[in-house]
Amino acid sequence: RSPDKITSVLGNHANLALIHGTVLDFSDAEIAKHLQGCSAVVSCLGHRMSLKGFYGYPQMLVSETTRKLCNVIQASNQANHQEKNQDQPVKFVLMNTSGNSNRDLLEPISFAQQCVIALLRLLVPPQLDNERAADYLRLQIGKKSNAIEWVAIRPDSLIDQNEVTRYDTYLSPTRSAIFDAGVTSRINVSHFMAELIADENLWEKWKGKMPVIYNAILPQPTIHQHNA
Repeated sequence: RSPDKITSVLGNHANLALIHGTVLDFSDAEIAKHLQGCSAVVSCLGHRMSLKGFYGYPQMLVSETTRKLCNVIQASNQANHQEKNQDQPVKFVLMNTSGNSNRDLLEPISFAQQCVIALLRLLVPPQLDNERAADYLRLQIGKKSNAIEWVAIRPDSLIDQNEVTRYDTYLSPTRSAIFDAGVTSRINVSHFMAELIADENLWEKWKGKMPVIYNAILPQPTIHQHNA
């Protein structure tokens, strides 16, 4: 993606470095160079809402990038151990979707939703891509890795808002992602990601899990009508 939007908002911030390119096209050595000294990696990758975005290369953008980044992190961790320069595990935060179940838990969904998800998995590559990315973290990285600790965040229908608002996080979905979807603003997702990285207590609460995030439903003001 073009970095112009970022620079127009943040300008040339002293603590911001932009690398413009496709992660899957970078060599492992290039990625290792970019990740050197990083204590956290956040993947907000997703598919564009277009035919090319859904069915063009790479169809498994999120899962392949997750795998590649984690492989580099693990290789770097092994090298550090050999040099007796042991680092803390890297925090890996993945943006996922509420339409993907956490198969570490019992998250029952209706038969109708199962059918829709199965069709999406078959016909719309981003669904399978998100599932594979989360499954890679669950099954391949797991919860006992010395190199990586992870959280996969599951927002519901994404919307744009200009400011952070109240939001709620849950271990599992509290509503149907297909038939009763909630909303989650992108800025709230990014706020939660930043809080996870900065707040060790919050990280300990959610690491190795797939929290679901919804914008909070605020109570409507009561209007009193007075008749003359």
